[in-house]
Amino acid sequence: MGALIAFFLLPLEVMAQDAGANLAPPTTSSPRATLKTFIDYANEINRIIQDDRYLDRSDPRHRRLIRGVVDCLDVSQLPEYAREDKAAEAAVCLKEILDRTELPPWDEIPDLEAIDAAGGPEKLSKWQIPGTQLTIARVEEGSQQYEYLFSSGTVTRAYERFEEVQHLKYRESGPAVSEGLYRWYYSTPGNPTIAMVVSRLPEWTQARLFSLAIWQWLAILLALALSLVVMAGALRLELRLATLWREKHVFLYGATILLPIIAMLVPLAFRRLIDDGLTIRGVPLYALSFSASLVALIGAMLVAFQLGGRVAAIIISSPRVTSQGLNAQLIRIACRIGSIVAAVIIFLEGGQYLGIPVTTLLASAGVGGLAVALAAQDMLKSLFGTIMLLADKPFQVGERIIVGKYDGVVEDIGLRSTKIRLLTGNQAYIPNDELARTDIENVGRRPHIRRKATIQFPSDTSVEKIKSALDIVRTTLDNHEGMDPDFPPRVHLSDMNEGSIGIVVFYWYHPANFWQYLAFTEKVNLQIMEKLEAEQIPFAMPALAIRTVDPGSVENLPVPTTSDISSQ
Repeated sequence: MGALIAFFLLPLEVMAQDAGANLAPPTTSSPRATLKTFIDYANEINRIIQDDRYLDRSDPRHRRLIRGVVDCLDVSQLPEYAREDKAAEAAVCLKEILDRTELPPWDEIPDLEAIDAAGGPEKLSKWQIPGTQLTIARVEEGSQQYEYLFSSGTVTRAYERFEEVQHLKYRESGPAVSEGLYRWYYSTPGNPTIAMVVSRLPEWTQARLFSLAIWQWLAILLALALSLVVMAGALRLELRLATLWREKHVFLYGATILLPIIAMLVPLAFRRLIDDGLTIRGVPLYALSFSASLVALIGAMLVAFQLGGRVAAIIISSPRVTSQGLNAQLIRIACRIGSIVAAVIIFLEGGQYLGIPVTTLLASAGVGGLAVALAAQDMLKSLFGTIMLLADKPFQVGERIIVGKYDGVVEDIGLRSTKIRLLTGNQAYIPNDELARTDIENVGRRPHIRRKATIQFPSDTSVEKIKSALDIVRTTLDNHEGMDPDFPPRVHLSDMNEGSIGIVVFYWYHPANFWQYLAFTEKVNLQIMEKLEAEQIPFAMPALAIRTVDPGSVENLPVPTTSDISSQ
């Protein structure tokens, strides 16, 4: 009886010869062979149970017998997540039905000779047990192809058939019966320690409530509460440690993935406990088992997502990868995409395990994918824009760029958008598809800052004074601070009109540090003004007109701070 459960809870091994040694090898070559194997092996299991008075689920003596019983059933239509438990219950129910049914003599049940006489397996592909709705049919595909088994319809409706006949008395002729098999199957704890505890509980805990004993309901609630506490504790600890170690200890941060894995395994442990230890059966078992498997499936998908982030962090921590470069962003995005693919695979495989047909899952994924594609076109555009940005690498994290009206430092490059800290201090999010088709001015990569200035003098200024002014400016800028020999300053007489005479000034400042450039410009301006004043060379009205050709103009800059100076 209850030993049937052991098959579904423990790996199958060869059974010791002291149990069922007098039984013929199991065979399912005909309806007669299948029915005889099923009844003989189930009766032998029941005999052992009655002798031992307790089912030790780790006892290898029962395993060959269990295999002999279960191999008589076509379980192909049972959902995988509950296949073991449903097969065990179906076997028990079928044995109870057969024990209440007058069976025909063995020689009236078709064997191999009867099949040949009827014209072969094609003519006698199934046989219904007289007086029942139980059918033994030939399997045409799968691992048990061409064997005669209790049909999948018979197996899935075994409990319904049992409910119809459970009020009948056990038969008194024919093969031996397994009296009380179903009751034993539903009430025996599957663990010696639990059985000892249950035997010491008050009598009222043995009363049944909604098909389970009260002690079983109490044990379920306790196990459920403990599982929730462990899962919540593991997830909270993971969140705390991940935040603490993300930047400081990348390998310890990667190791925190073990905590979500523990949380994912808790529902599976809960399922094993209620099935193996508490021996929960029927609808409560299927509901709890399905729920636990579903939670574990969701947990596995979350683990896949988190694992991608940790793998990316470990790879980027390598000295060969610049953490703020586009290669690092590419690694992050690749790991995210890999996580999504892994989560989809887990969803499809897990859904099939939970009993959802693959065709339904694929159709759902296709319809869902189409809906997502139609509803999230902008996001898909941004994703392709991200790929284009990663291919072209027009900027990287930490560089200052100008895109349209936005001028600031790149803080992050995501799947959908790029985050920019504007010079005003505000934060802007620009879709990557917009960045991919917009002109981008990368201020952070300029090798120098160029200045163009025009100095205006009155139109009646003498030639000698104009020449003197040119010499003054050229001398001031000659071999100046921040000069590159390949970019010498340029000073020329550019304009002559009735209102003024203009001198145009070009110079390039290296390196492109904006605050140092401003300080140098201020010094140059004062020196030129002092020397022109000493030579009594006046400025035209307005006294000085200067236009600076530079992406980061003074009026766009905030009051400098230490962080501003380092970022310009």
